[in-house]
Amino acid sequence: MAELKTKPTSESVSGFLDGVEPVGRREDGFVLRELFDRVTGTDAVMWGPSIVGYGLQHYRYASGREGDWMVVGFSPRKAAVSLYGLQLPGGIEGDDLVGSLGKVRAGAGCLYVGRLSTIDLGALESLVDRAWVLARG
Repeated sequence: MAELKTKPTSESVSGFLDGVEPVGRREDGFVLRELFDRVTGTDAVMWGPSIVGYGLQHYRYASGREGDWMVVGFSPRKAAVSLYGLQLPGGIEGDDLVGSLGKVRAGAGCLYVGRLSTIDLGALESLVDRAWVLARG
């Protein structure tokens, strides 16, 4: 079985965010860090070269594949901000919180946001809180 390439690192979250381009995406990254720090009450950790993650959970699929992954996280990428761990297992259809976010796209295991100014940060905070609480059981 292939080993998961995206793992926690000792790289600096602040150093990563300081280098994010363009500037607007960097600013969004710092806003997200403050929000995720506050909601989770834990320190951010770099996962691979470009994901800021919080917490750790073990997963195991029916296929037998297993590993560790962050509970919630984000990545301020050039094309869009990726938000991890916020979707319910059943998907986003009918999820009132995701629906109230505003302009987002759903991907495989994440949500994509163009700019934070286009979404409801209160709804995002509630989504992060719900995902954090559910994962911590």
